[in-house]
Amino acid sequence: MDINKVLLLGGSGFIGAYVVNRLSQRGIEVTVPTRRRERTKALIMQPGVEMPEADINCPKTLSELARGHDAVINLVGILHGRDFAKAHVELPKKIIAACAAAGIRRLVHMSALKAEAKAPSAYLASKGEGEALVRAAGETLDVTIFRPSVVFGLGDAFLSRFACLLKSSPIFPLGFGQARFQPVWVADVADAIVDCLGDAATFGQTYDLAGLKVYTLRQLVDYVRQLSGGTARVIALSDSLAYVQAGLMSLAPKPWLSPDNLRSMKVDNVSDGSRQPANWRPAALEAIAPTYIARQTPKGKLDGFRFRAGR
Repeated sequence: MDINKVLLLGGSGFIGAYVVNRLSQRGIEVTVPTRRRERTKALIMQPGVEMPEADINCPKTLSELARGHDAVINLVGILHGRDFAKAHVELPKKIIAACAAAGIRRLVHMSALKAEAKAPSAYLASKGEGEALVRAAGETLDVTIFRPSVVFGLGDAFLSRFACLLKSSPIFPLGFGQARFQPVWVADVADAIVDCLGDAATFGQTYDLAGLKVYTLRQLVDYVRQLSGGTARVIALSDSLAYVQAGLMSLAPKPWLSPDNLRSMKVDNVSDGSRQPANWRPAALEAIAPTYIARQTPKGKLDGFRFRAGR
């Protein structure tokens, strides 16, 4: 299947920026709808990228956007708020309808590791419902579904946020430190998505995207503290106190933790390795994290100066 032009939904986000880069590098034209074009000027500077201002939740608008494209990639996802169903269930329904209206057969959909309708969190449950809808559309569409674990890399809101908090506060209260993750590098996720576009062997498949190792949340925090030179004392919270903390944080204009996030952590965010893409060889977290976390320390900055000076 020849893929020359892609409609990328959720393309202005963290993962989307990497996918846009990969598509542009391969000479594939990409349309990235956005509500606020001025916030994503860096993306439009890349060859073959078009960024119209549009509301993708409007069925008519979405159908009009889809016309003339060979494939649709859906990366839309939210971690906070009350609109999980709107983003993770209702939007996939509209995307499927828009593909049918535009005569598009190829659909790549981003779900989440351990997503299922009976999951304990609204995030995972809604992701599971949306994933089921997309899978059911496989009778009329060439569908591929990806289910990543937590994604890290330059520009993330995961390890980078830990580094910032560990350096800016004397204490770091941590709940659910025993929660398990299998972090995956954003560049590996982007490559898997773009590689599958024209590959008929991936049609109808659902793939887990997970890194090489499993870590507890506490292990990740301790590792980032070491890399960043943070001095905050990590204090383990009981589950009840963790929910209080998350509840208070969820009231912020831009929350980074909520009670629903903690409910997601009740499920180990790890893969058994049985549903990985062919030739899946993810980078080790230890090979990537120092390149953007440690770089912000005095030593890391000095190493950067030395590197640029050829020393």
